Amino acid sequence: MDVTVALDWTPNTNHAGFYVAADRGAYADAGLDVTLESPALDGYERTPARKVAEGEADFAVAPSESAVSYATLDRHDSLVAVAALVQGDTSAVAVLADSDIERPRDLDGATYASYGARFEDHIVAQLIRNDGGEGTFETVEPEMLGVPNTLLDGDADATWVFMPWEGVRARRDGIDLRGFGLSEYDVPYGYTPVLLAHPDTLDEHGDAVREFLAATAEGYEAAAADPEGAADTLCRIAEGPDLDDPEFVRESARELAPHYLADGEWGHMDGDRWARFVDWLRGAGVLDAAYDEGVAPPAPDDLYTNAYL
Repeated sequence: MDVTVALDWTPNTNHAGFYVAADRGAYADAGLDVTLESPALDGYERTPARKVAEGEADFAVAPSESAVSYATLDRHDSLVAVAALVQGDTSAVAVLADSDIERPRDLDGATYASYGARFEDHIVAQLIRNDGGEGTFETVEPEMLGVPNTLLDGDADATWVFMPWEGVRARRDGIDLRGFGLSEYDVPYGYTPVLLAHPDTLDEHGDAVREFLAATAEGYEAAAADPEGAADTLCRIAEGPDLDDPEFVRESARELAPHYLADGEWGHMDGDRWARFVDWLRGAGVLDAAYDEGVAPPAPDDLYTNAYL
């Protein structure tokens, strides 16, 4: 069976388990021909979630709020998270460490480089308010794959990054970042990234989904046990920026490895964590204007499942 996975970014250590699984023959042994599709192929014209919603990919790598977003839209079917690629919280709103922005409330009036995600700016604003600020900032939307460089080049004061990737890259380039983890400021952020699937795929190809996730789990378990080996595999068989710097990728993999299996079992998602995130989105007013007419608020249990792990 052919399986297409739409990645959320050019290949990086968040995706290492896929490439390790492929290299070990885990997908082939399961009778699966897996394509890992970089968003660089279309310049990120469409999000990975949209590709799944429109039937052009079987799985999407995306943040958990993508599942929430699709559950509020009448024009698309809902999508379901079937695994968490990373169980620990590794993303942060980051600024240059030598800037005057020492905590989230200092972002009032600053320039934030946005990815244009539907709930992103609302979440950042609430992060600022939770630290005593007003939540007001200027937003710029650079070309998607160039957003992190906007911060590093000094064209924005802050942006959202994965610290084990962009943070490590910056540190190796002699640039120190200061990251504001959302949970540190009472924002119960969800899993990111997760693997999303269309309900029809789960209903019609459930056995193949289980086989794909089992093979993928093998890859991530191996990456957790041998992060440097996983990094070398990623550099050898994937194509993407920075993969020609194996020492950087190894350092990134070492930093990320503890988060692959932070809860003990790759992919598993906690229902309470999903509920806290959705309840927070609703309570903070982020979802107030999100619903298409006639669409009911999403129930957290409808947004994810561990049944295929």
